Amino acid sequence: MYKIMLVDDESEVREAIRESIDWPRHGYEFVGGYANGAEALEAILDHRPDLVLSDICMPHMDGIEMTKQVAQAAPDTKVVILTGHDEFDYAQQALRLKVHDFVIKPITPRELRALLDKIKIELDREAEERDNMARLREQLQESLPLLKERFLECLVQGAIGEEEAERRFAYFGLVKPVPPLVALAVDIDQLNDGSRERWENNPELQRYAAYKIASETTEGRDALVFRTKEERVVVLLYGFPEEGGEAEISQLAESIRRSMEKYMKFTVTIGVGAPCSSLSDIPWSYEASLSALDYRFLLGNNRVIRLQDLERPSSYSCPPDYEWNRKFASALKTGTHRETHQLIEQFIGQLKSSPLPLEVCYVRIQSMMIDVVSSIHELLGESGNWLRQLGSALQHIDKFHRLEDVEAWLKNISCEAIELIADRRSDLSQLQVRSAIEYIEQHYREESLSLMDICNHVHMSKSYFSTLFKQHTGQTMMEYVTRIRLETAKTLLQANPPIKTYDIAAGVGYSDPQYFSVLFKKHVGVTPTEYRDAMAKESTA
Repeated sequence: MYKIMLVDDESEVREAIRESIDWPRHGYEFVGGYANGAEALEAILDHRPDLVLSDICMPHMDGIEMTKQVAQAAPDTKVVILTGHDEFDYAQQALRLKVHDFVIKPITPRELRALLDKIKIELDREAEERDNMARLREQLQESLPLLKERFLECLVQGAIGEEEAERRFAYFGLVKPVPPLVALAVDIDQLNDGSRERWENNPELQRYAAYKIASETTEGRDALVFRTKEERVVVLLYGFPEEGGEAEISQLAESIRRSMEKYMKFTVTIGVGAPCSSLSDIPWSYEASLSALDYRFLLGNNRVIRLQDLERPSSYSCPPDYEWNRKFASALKTGTHRETHQLIEQFIGQLKSSPLPLEVCYVRIQSMMIDVVSSIHELLGESGNWLRQLGSALQHIDKFHRLEDVEAWLKNISCEAIELIADRRSDLSQLQVRSAIEYIEQHYREESLSLMDICNHVHMSKSYFSTLFKQHTGQTMMEYVTRIRLETAKTLLQANPPIKTYDIAAGVGYSDPQYFSVLFKKHVGVTPTEYRDAMAKESTA
């Protein structure tokens, strides 16, 4: 319901208007009728009506003066002027005062109802707009902490000008930092690592805890603390003394690191940028703090890293280590896990102790990974999912946060490669032995069949083939040939009509029948003739 008030010096007019309208039906609450502007103004300031219908010519205070004062004291109240035909000059004044509308008297109840309905639609729209604005202001208020963080992030990234920055410092109620300034980037080493229960498996809670610790540790100092979209905590220190300031900054960073470890039970690494002498240079300090964080890859977690302490010449090269590559490829081929692991540890240890800049270390690691890929590819070809894993690692090397991660990955992939190579070697060995057996079965009748013949067939050395053959069959090559020959002889001795013993001997690769008989008895326990007789008795029994 909207409050409405009527102002007219004629009581009959007031009464007629009041009685002719069903106010609630049109969305209004009639809060009073008044005889002049002075009387009405006091009531308006009291009741704050939404709409006032007012005559112009009235004693004590006319409608024009009342409208002027209402516009100043109650600007949300709409005023509609009721005017006669002979009061046009007054109507012009009313328009200059920006009254909502003016109506020529006399006005019929029907016309008045139409006017009221029209104004109600406008009041409804304005009420909705006020509600929307109120919600927006409420949402803005709720979003202020986040908006403040985004402003500070834009500031340290150099995405906002100095003039705009000053305006926003004032808007957010922040003290504008004064030089010298320095940025500290605080990054949690491993979210939820070993503390899932404590943080309810909620990384956001862990990040907020890091922000609170940084804020509390810097309380009372000239500092701005905020979080970035990458979920790092940034501490922007300012106004510290130039003499001894760097030591103070390092102590504060160390205090934050220790507090995280002691109270929150997780570790952070803090990158300290270089001090700068103006607000416009803060992006340079911030970028340096992020670069310092990257050195966690070489130096490890849970430490304060100052980029100034790590500045090194940029003229380093990283020639390939051919001797290391040769040893690693050899270790893969021979399948020695221990040797491959030792070589990887040697490589990682050299990187840790080297004076190489970080970007050169990345290049050296990528070069070494390519060598590993080449060695494994040479041995295995393009089989298995591991090749895709290698390619992905090469493309996304920045996802390894520490050298220890690279070391673990290399050891794991080398173990997988060794197993694949061993399986492939085993498969190949089986194929070679199977090929040798097929050759024996085709040529065992030839007395001249020798170990060299078979080795030449499978393209292997005598010693290696002999070892491999016995591993797979449990017999030496000659033992296997002898067994095949004697098994064939047993079958021939049971033939009907009988075959001469010397023919059987020749048929299984023995030109000397006597030697055949001696060999047969040695392995079977009876002579060929005795074996034939025994088999004949069994068949007739």
